[in-house]
Amino acid sequence: MTLQEKKSSYFLIIGLGTSGISMAKFLHASGQEVVATDIDPARTDRAKQLNDLGIRTEIGFHNPKTFNQAAVLVPSPGIPLTLEPIKTAAARGVPISGELDIFSRYNDLPIIAITGTNGKTSTTTLIGDMLTACGRTPFVGGNIGTPLVDHLMNKRNTDVIVAEISSFQLDLAKTFKPDVGVLLNISEDHLDRYDTYTAYETSKWRLFDHQDADDKAVINHSISGFEKKIKTLRSRVFAFSSTQGIPTPWGAHIGSNDIQVITKALNYRIKTDVLKELQGTHNRENIAAAVLACLAVDADINGILNGLNTFKNLPHRMKLIHTIDGISFYDDSKATNTDAVIRALACFDKNVLLILGGREKGTNFSLLIPAVQHRVKTIIAIGESRKHIQETFENVCRVIPADTMKDAVQKAFNAAAGDDVVLLSPACASFDMYANYAQRGTDFITHVTELGNK
Repeated sequence: MTLQEKKSSYFLIIGLGTSGISMAKFLHASGQEVVATDIDPARTDRAKQLNDLGIRTEIGFHNPKTFNQAAVLVPSPGIPLTLEPIKTAAARGVPISGELDIFSRYNDLPIIAITGTNGKTSTTTLIGDMLTACGRTPFVGGNIGTPLVDHLMNKRNTDVIVAEISSFQLDLAKTFKPDVGVLLNISEDHLDRYDTYTAYETSKWRLFDHQDADDKAVINHSISGFEKKIKTLRSRVFAFSSTQGIPTPWGAHIGSNDIQVITKALNYRIKTDVLKELQGTHNRENIAAAVLACLAVDADINGILNGLNTFKNLPHRMKLIHTIDGISFYDDSKATNTDAVIRALACFDKNVLLILGGREKGTNFSLLIPAVQHRVKTIIAIGESRKHIQETFENVCRVIPADTMKDAVQKAFNAAAGDDVVLLSPACASFDMYANYAQRGTDFITHVTELGNK
């Protein structure tokens, strides 16, 4: 079914976040009939943007008739497919399409697509910076914040697409085929959205489903089932590993101070011990993935290194904020799952006071116990998950509940001694206390700064 065959009917955009607004505008500009709906009554301002273009909107409710009579349903990534009007319309034969497939129909540029549980945004940004340093003109978007269809509405001089891709986007990808697919890691997350961890894993691996022999797959060797999975891929695999040598003919080995990269045309060691912005094994893995992805589109190694050496890590990702009386305060608010916290804790030897908690996403805090036993002296528990955290760690280390971020920062400081580390790495979503992880991190920084000024 092509867009032209359904021109007499409408595409129903479900959800008017940034992605939904852009998709509605793009399809409308492409000559399609568009209707948009959002159950949130506060979306009236966004709806007006579309109304002014002649797009009909339904705000504050979902009309089953509107769903059932649509030509195609286009849910925004944050909208679960279990939403009753979507399920009912789909059962009646209304097709569902995601933004990746719609974008692919109109895109004519090579695509580097990055997914994984952790590190997607940093790696996507790093690849964009590396390619820019090589003289390329990348469009950097997707789940990182700028919808991919924004490129289609303003192509400029772009010569390559660098796209952060979420599992929610991949759930609807039936034709999406990146020239280079990057899978950084997979660990427990979004189990409030997926019935099982296996379903979440399957969603991530879907990135490679439509690749062929001319495409490249950059994959972390440590991902469970790696050897079995890569045998099913048609694309050429470039693996990276921090635990053994290069596990495929071409790829990268990550050491404590450098990364060895081998391709058909290159055998090179990249020094990483001087990169202050990107400390820790997880960041070296992200660097390896970014370098391989750039090489896969024929970028020059010297430009790649220039992009790496000038890269500034994104906010709220393992950033030293302040040192007060010998106590170091780190903001890692972006760590919204247990694996991210484990990676953060691995950057320290011991004596960490960990600010943990928020809104759970089917979170299994017990996965943190080994790392906590080795490195954490005290947990400061915040948010809706405080009770769960106390129950999980009461026999592991001291747990102190806190009502607010200000309270958490003060209690952590009171419990700390010289050379200790206070680490905000919550393993949870922020929505019980904040609009997003960035607001949470900013609040942490505010109270640490106030503490330092006393």
